Amino acid sequence: MAAEWSAILLTCRRGHGSVSALQRELEVRRLRGGLGPRPPALLLAVEDPWARLGSGGATLNALLVAAEHLSARAGCTVVTADVLRDARILILHMGRDFSFDDCGRAFTCLPAEEPGAPAEALVCNLDSLLGTMTHRLCVGSPPGVWVCSTDMLLTVPSTPGINWDGFQGVRVIAVPGSPAYARNHGVYLTNEQGLVRDIIYKGTEAQIQQCAGPDGTVPLVCGIVFFSSDAAEQLLATHVIPPLDACTYMGLDSGAPPIQLSLFFDIVLCMAGGMTEEDFVKGGGDTSVRSARSVVWTALRGFPLSMVCIPNASYDYMTTSASDHIRSLTLLPGSASHLRFCKTAHSHVDQPCLLEDGSSVTNCLLEGAVQLAAGSVIQHCHLQGPLVIGPGCLLSGLDVGSSPALRGHPLRDVVLQGHHIRLRDLPCRVFTLTGRLDDWQIPVEEATYLNVPWAEFFQQTGVREGDLWDAETPRRSRCLLSARLFPVLHAREALGLEDVLWLLGLATVASEQLARWRMAWRMSWQELLPCLDVEAELGARQALFFLQGQCKVRRVLLGRQDSSLLPLARSAVHEGYHEAVLGTLDEVASTASDAGIAARALACIAEVLGCMAQGEGGLRSGPAANREWASAFGRLESGDIAGGVQKLAAERQKWMSRPALLVRAARHYEGAEQILVRKAVMSSCQFITVEQVELPPLGHWVQVVCPARLDLSGGWSDTPPITYEHGGAVVDVAVLVDGCRPIGARVRRIVQPELRLVSLSGTPRSEAVAELVCRELEDLQDYCQPHAPGALLKAAFICTQIVQFPSQTPLRAQLMESYGGGFEVHTWSKLPHGSGLGTSSILAGAVMASLYRAAGKAASTESLIHAVLHLEQRLTTGGGWQDQVGGLVPGIKIGRSKAQLPLRVEVEQILVPDGFTQTLNDHLLLVYTGKTRLARNLLQDVVRNWYARLPSIVRNADALVTNAEECAQALRQGDLLLLGKCLDCYWQQKKCMAPGCEPLAVGCMMDALRPYVHGQCLAGAGGGGFLYVLTKAPRQKEALHQILANTEGLGNFSIHSIEVDTGGFSVEVVECDMKDGAHAGGDRAV
Repeated sequence: MAAEWSAILLTCRRGHGSVSALQRELEVRRLRGGLGPRPPALLLAVEDPWARLGSGGATLNALLVAAEHLSARAGCTVVTADVLRDARILILHMGRDFSFDDCGRAFTCLPAEEPGAPAEALVCNLDSLLGTMTHRLCVGSPPGVWVCSTDMLLTVPSTPGINWDGFQGVRVIAVPGSPAYARNHGVYLTNEQGLVRDIIYKGTEAQIQQCAGPDGTVPLVCGIVFFSSDAAEQLLATHVIPPLDACTYMGLDSGAPPIQLSLFFDIVLCMAGGMTEEDFVKGGGDTSVRSARSVVWTALRGFPLSMVCIPNASYDYMTTSASDHIRSLTLLPGSASHLRFCKTAHSHVDQPCLLEDGSSVTNCLLEGAVQLAAGSVIQHCHLQGPLVIGPGCLLSGLDVGSSPALRGHPLRDVVLQGHHIRLRDLPCRVFTLTGRLDDWQIPVEEATYLNVPWAEFFQQTGVREGDLWDAETPRRSRCLLSARLFPVLHAREALGLEDVLWLLGLATVASEQLARWRMAWRMSWQELLPCLDVEAELGARQALFFLQGQCKVRRVLLGRQDSSLLPLARSAVHEGYHEAVLGTLDEVASTASDAGIAARALACIAEVLGCMAQGEGGLRSGPAANREWASAFGRLESGDIAGGVQKLAAERQKWMSRPALLVRAARHYEGAEQILVRKAVMSSCQFITVEQVELPPLGHWVQVVCPARLDLSGGWSDTPPITYEHGGAVVDVAVLVDGCRPIGARVRRIVQPELRLVSLSGTPRSEAVAELVCRELEDLQDYCQPHAPGALLKAAFICTQIVQFPSQTPLRAQLMESYGGGFEVHTWSKLPHGSGLGTSSILAGAVMASLYRAAGKAASTESLIHAVLHLEQRLTTGGGWQDQVGGLVPGIKIGRSKAQLPLRVEVEQILVPDGFTQTLNDHLLLVYTGKTRLARNLLQDVVRNWYARLPSIVRNADALVTNAEECAQALRQGDLLLLGKCLDCYWQQKKCMAPGCEPLAVGCMMDALRPYVHGQCLAGAGGGGFLYVLTKAPRQKEALHQILANTEGLGNFSIHSIEVDTGGFSVEVVECDMKDGAHAGGDRAV
């Protein structure tokens, strides 16, 4: 479950010029899917009307802005509180500036990745809080307004256990903490009913102790408040009453004087049960605040203030202590967190072994040997080694040009940051350097700089107090915060990182360094803060994120890693970096060492184009034979991958203008990828060996009859490219259906130099349903179009090399020269179309076996398995190897392929206990569902998902292979119960691989049969065809028929017996009369 927000508002301090950049950040999160399943219609970054408004004033202003926008959307011409009645509003406060992140605590990046997120992105504290509020804390709450600070790291269990029954008024959220931690923070004092009596801030030990619970913990104020709709309406009503009107932009526009209010102490506290009106009002600072408190008391005092303390939650305020900040980024969060911190997050590190445990790298590109000690953090940096970063360091915002300066300065216990600032219209880069132990505000006499007393620093460097502070600056105001330490501009020279690193005083300071520093225009951190360019900083982080993302693309593809690049592709499209990612994919595809890597790169390009279409432009699957792409396809077919990729990229530029064209371009990239997959699979041709045998007499039929196959587990793992990128294992059984082998082909040589292709209706002696005669090579050119008449048979003639195509020699000449005539081929199958029993691949094997023999050649079963793989690639159906293994190899077996090229299939016969084959015959039944599989694009969808390396698909591919080995073991043990479990598991795996493969009627059928079977599964890819069941009792054909007959909504079904075929396919030569065009009458075996 998730909270469904009507509005999310992010408040930011006035004067930083960042509101437009923050609005973009919110919009990007909406695109990424980071705001819940139904993102709010209203998403706003709201600038505070005054520089020091306080959290209370910011809340009132944001509430007014939300109400105004919701009123406008409701068609109102004035602000009406009625819009709050059913609204669910979340207000997040950016709060004060933060020493360690120019974008504030909300946008401080956490060392975490979210592998399940739809779009890949840096995880900021804001994202963590949004996830906590949307998916945990606020689930089930009534309409109202949530207010949340962003100045803390918050961890909440997945089920906080908040009871909202009968709730009214205002509720504060607390987390348990130690009394020692509470000394520097706020705690709630409550009564036995959970109503707040007081809020104690930095209280005495005795005050804190009276708040403690039985376990000794105290409820910490964590910056989260919920106002019911009624309370929110009353709070909103105060925006027109002076002096509270000064908290809003309307007050600013009306000329009201500024006012600063705290959310907790100037608003929420008035509802505490132990507070009197006199104490509350007098507690205000100046007259205006006391007046404001009086208005708030009148408006809100009548509402109960309750508290919920969340067990196992944790709260870590983001202080100005560098030690605390480094600790929070290098220690794992509690087990209740929805995030998992990692040493390296969204970063490319050339030598990860140089990063010690307990260090942290986020959004970085570290090239070469960059050594990082435990207890140090690097964020948003592009560095080139060799570099050594010692313990206790925080490095942020350093670009690649900073690396040479760093090499001469071993770092330890320092905070080194690069900043983007804007001096009016002049953008600048400024570097700041402080010590981990420094305090910003302690006076110079008592404080340190770079972890040493100021006096020692002055002595080491030659810097004087007069260089840092004006003579009129009071002694108590001379502190690190106000020290003009950091060079900004120089009259004659460009400034860089070296202009602050010399302050470390690690060696004798040259007089020219000191002179250069003195000549530069320098600013203090206090002066720099208002000049920070948040928009430029966010932009730089984004650029670095996609730069390391491009490195990830290369790393994943060239390293054949099972990481999904689809989330990165989505982010690149959302944030305008798609061209950079496309360029990197072009580069990988054109320089890859093998066709498999290049094919995956092209599939990734198709994904980027599909993302750019943003769900418009039609279905992803569709035709891919537009002539405009033919030149590029031709290059790929000829083996010129680099040239083909270049041609594809050039053509792509013409198809980028609108969604329909983008989708069509994506289809053609998938077509190009299939060409390379075919190239990769055709490496299996080296495992095809054919020997010469006696040529059968003219007119004699070579007849091959094959069993069907049942796939008991592992299917889909045999499908290219899964089979050679992941490795596959499939357990298959060759079966007779209703006592016979249902698939067959026969071939004879005929006098006429032509190819006669005949499809029979079901048996060798049945009527022809389709006949085709090929007399010219041109008649074969559509062999690669699977739905063209006779395509499989045409492809078989070409793959067996009976016919050379293309060739300068006419077909008739080829046939007469090599065979003294032509060929006639008959094929048949007793199984319905889309049966799921492997018909087309087994038929291809039968055709090739009979063609080889009729042409005076012979191929082993292993050769036939690989020959069918080759044929299906030439045919462009792109199937796997399990069907031909199942139908051409007798009995029960497991086929395997390794994750490598060339693709080789190895088959192991599974030895079962004596009598177990008959047991299987007694317990296995086939149920024809009456449903024909309609999803032609099922294979294309599975391959697309595999190339995207969706985590669920990768896990499922692992599970398919594991289940196949377990199934093989169940068969060796003769364990029907375990075999049934494997079948049920396999069906779940098929549904994961190809969602939608279980029609409603089939689901009803399986539900009806479930009590009577150990396991059941749709054969093949699913979607229809045959269901096979392993019954608990033997010989249940009639019983199951009765059960299904009494089940509504099943349509035309039928039940068939099956037997394990231990003999395998048969090849025989039969004699017949030689009348032209005659079909087999009076045949006899020879």
